[in-house]
Amino acid sequence: MEQVSTEQVFEQKIAGSKPTIAVFKTTWCKDCHFIDPFMPAVVEAYKDRLDFIQLDRDEVPDLCEKLNILGIPSFIAFREGEELVRFVSKLRKTRDEIEQFLDRALEVAEALKK
Repeated sequence: MEQVSTEQVFEQKIAGSKPTIAVFKTTWCKDCHFIDPFMPAVVEAYKDRLDFIQLDRDEVPDLCEKLNILGIPSFIAFREGEELVRFVSKLRKTRDEIEQFLDRALEVAEALKK
């Protein structure tokens, strides 16, 4: 998963026609570290259909404020610069829940193509 640390690069990454999943985390977040062991396999499983970027909330506070990122980790799906759907909750996220979100993001992206 590509690490993005500026708003300018973020805007470039989410502008494409392939849906991009932005994952907002921090180094001090225990729930963020909980997903670290399985996220590479999740990214690998979806890499043909989704792009993934990771942002440290502490490195891009203005962007997080603009996007109303309050809880972490937060997952937001974008395509062509527009938000499609987001997965934010104060509960720890499981691999199954993240994959359900990714499937939902693909469904929304496909529905909006028509």
